[in-house]
Amino acid sequence: MNTFSSTEAQHTAGQASGASRWARPALNASVSAWFGIAVLGQLIFVFYIFALYGRATLAGQFESWNTVMPRAFVPGDTAQNVVMGAHLLFAALITVCGALQLTPQVRQFAPRFHRMTGRFYISAAVIMSSTGLVMVWTRGTVGDLPQHIAISLNGVLILLAAGMALWHAINRRIQLHRPWALRLFLAVSGVWFFRITLMLWIVANKGPAGFDPDSFTGPALTSIAFACYVLVPWAVLEIYLHAQKSNKAVLHFSMAAGLAVLSLLMLAGGKPVDMAAENLAPIAKRKCCSSALLLENIIISWRAYSV
Repeated sequence: MNTFSSTEAQHTAGQASGASRWARPALNASVSAWFGIAVLGQLIFVFYIFALYGRATLAGQFESWNTVMPRAFVPGDTAQNVVMGAHLLFAALITVCGALQLTPQVRQFAPRFHRMTGRFYISAAVIMSSTGLVMVWTRGTVGDLPQHIAISLNGVLILLAAGMALWHAINRRIQLHRPWALRLFLAVSGVWFFRITLMLWIVANKGPAGFDPDSFTGPALTSIAFACYVLVPWAVLEIYLHAQKSNKAVLHFSMAAGLAVLSLLMLAGGKPVDMAAENLAPIAKRKCCSSALLLENIIISWRAYSV
């Protein structure tokens, strides 16, 4: 009886050891997949920003800024127009720099470049969030007060994470710098999380539900705003950081499975909105139906809100 129990225990321990060998690689693979999908989706919108706003600026047609973003350009309001232009420019640049900052190969093989882009990344984050806060509370934007509060809290989180990441980097506390750099990346990505979650909500409900697509207000949008701008991204990150530090295979596998699901949701939510971005200009010009206005408001919310 004892021999059987001993053999069974050894067999069980061997199975656990085998599972443990795959646990951390599974977690690392799921993180890489999530990051790759997120960066790809965000880079698509960088192209959109330069294609619409960059081309209009180079052509001197600043009125074209208003094609998808109301009051983006106001003739005679030089100060606010400069704020808007800086916001759009740094929103695009920070997306590219964020991808470079979190790419392991860059940190490993080009540490000096990593530090240089890191300084620019943090500076751009501060400028983008500050100009976004100015626009939300002085120029006005779509949505209602709860959404404005949510996106403003996102701006505060960006400033907090930027400051902490810089402070720990200056003092060479890399183990503390890394979590704050990750928090900064997620906070900066808040508007992107908002737009893919909104599209998933619309697809799941086969149309707008819980909000008015014309005024872009309602309880569904308020809930999505606070979830994406403030609560969920950082909560998921804290769970991931805890799982990463743990030696328990079950935590690694659970987190890997959760990230795999989130990656699939990002793909499902990102693709239709990217298609909407490609077709936005002609849709915005027609404004002939409720669905066109809805798509226009979705893209407006993406960067008109961003801080």
